[in-house]
Amino acid sequence: ELGVPFSDPMADGPTIQRAAERALANHVSLRDVLETVRLFRQTNDKTPVVLMGYLNPVHKMGYQAFAQAAAEAGVDGVLTVDSPVETIAPLHDSLKAQGIDCIFLIAPATTEERIQTIAKVAGGFVYYVSLKGVTGAASLDTEEVSRKIE
Repeated sequence: ELGVPFSDPMADGPTIQRAAERALANHVSLRDVLETVRLFRQTNDKTPVVLMGYLNPVHKMGYQAFAQAAAEAGVDGVLTVDSPVETIAPLHDSLKAQGIDCIFLIAPATTEERIQTIAKVAGGFVYYVSLKGVTGAASLDTEEVSRKIE
């Protein structure tokens, strides 16, 4: 999984937000992420690569242009966390035409009906979100974790 930086990562906790801010402050763009994948593919063509991020950078590039660039770079799948299955057809179709999987999220609160809808169009795998809230928001007490490990 390779994150695409975005200016308003609403589903992410403070750690990932700070990482996105640093990347954007250093002018890292979606095109830079695709170039990173392309360079990675020069030495590794086996490890699956899934881009994870938000729809806006993809929308700005254009769905077909993005899908083509992602395929040329060697991307295997794309997960846009803020794209509901009901509105993702333009991106989904562009990705599918390039042989790229469109990955979807489900959570414990996802209804059976919605799971079935997602299962009909999902490719690759379905990303199960097992915790409520934003990612990276929980903090661990390292001393407590160490005691549990012992």
